[in-house]
Amino acid sequence: MLFPEVDEGALFVCRSDSDELLGTHSPHEFVLDGLKWPTVEHYFQAMKFEKIVPEYFEKIRLCPSAKQARKLGRSKLKKIRADWSKVKRVVMTRAVYTKCRANDEVANALIESGDSKILENSQYDYYWGCGRDRRAENTYGQVLMDVRAKLLEESTV
Repeated sequence: MLFPEVDEGALFVCRSDSDELLGTHSPHEFVLDGLKWPTVEHYFQAMKFEKIVPEYFEKIRLCPSAKQARKLGRSKLKKIRADWSKVKRVVMTRAVYTKCRANDEVANALIESGDSKILENSQYDYYWGCGRDRRAENTYGQVLMDVRAKLLEESTV
């Protein structure tokens, strides 16, 4: 098996690092769907239960940390919405975009990444991350690059 060439100029981000501006755990509030969200992670995890378990949805939204919101959202004790696998990328994209629109510091960091390839640096997540051999889907990196393109498009209008 051949590994990909080193990604020259790529930007590696860690989704779960609260110090990472472009991560889902960074403490940058935004309002989406009429509610205030402390982090992208809070929104993403809560949306798994939207309309089917409203009290759990609200419990996740009000969690004191992104780490705790993630833990509750990943619980196997609650049933998630049936269409989750189809909508999770859209949910993540909406949250990241809204976070950027509400926080200039985050939007500027994303725009200033230029045309760099963005990789979510997870060895074990083969959907959101780039995986150990960087052959995974890197969906979170794709979301960031899509949002960056939208922000750049809006800035030239």
